Amino acid sequence: MLRIFGVPISVHTRKVIIAALEKALPFENEPVIPFNPPRGWAELSPTGKIPVVRDGELVLRDSSVICAYLERVHPEPALYPAPAADYARSLWLEEYADGTVFPEVIHGLFFQQVIRPNILKEKADRAAIDAILQQSLPKAFGYLETSLGEYAAGDAFGIADIALASNLINYRYLGYDIDRRSYPRLAGYFERQLRRLSIRQALNAERPVAASMGLDTAVGK
Repeated sequence: MLRIFGVPISVHTRKVIIAALEKALPFENEPVIPFNPPRGWAELSPTGKIPVVRDGELVLRDSSVICAYLERVHPEPALYPAPAADYARSLWLEEYADGTVFPEVIHGLFFQQVIRPNILKEKADRAAIDAILQQSLPKAFGYLETSLGEYAAGDAFGIADIALASNLINYRYLGYDIDRRSYPRLAGYFERQLRRLSIRQALNAERPVAASMGLDTAVGK
């Protein structure tokens, strides 16, 4: 059985959990919080980041590496499209979600609104929040608005959809809705992802953690 280390409301931990649910893989989730890790955490995660997965004696780090490994070991149902162009697009949008949407939009908002007041016991920086909402978010959401169809890549749900939806879930957790006037395609895309069984299952499982942190748990209901 897979052991997934990482608090489930983490964008990247959720990404791995949804991938495991899509593939019907049994797993246990141990909700490690990077700001307060358990003893020996540095051995499992040299970067200190989550998630980490243990599959038997094998230890895997980084959500993209973990999901690629799960695809190789459990190829069905496929989360990466077969056609080369769709495969490349899938990898790109996964990377865009992980490497741009998350650090430039979602993480900054989450850090200011949740981590600083609840964990670090500091006051949120309103100017930093406004800068994200007024500068970083329009650029990221604007690109997604022009890039997404029914699915992020190819003609089926896959890893890019998981990565994007996981980020947008945390945006909604923070009390924000995607502006349908500015981003109608992105808003519709996200609502479709929320109806996916694996995503509903992940949200139901993590709802107690989200509620304990004061997040808007109406997402996905």
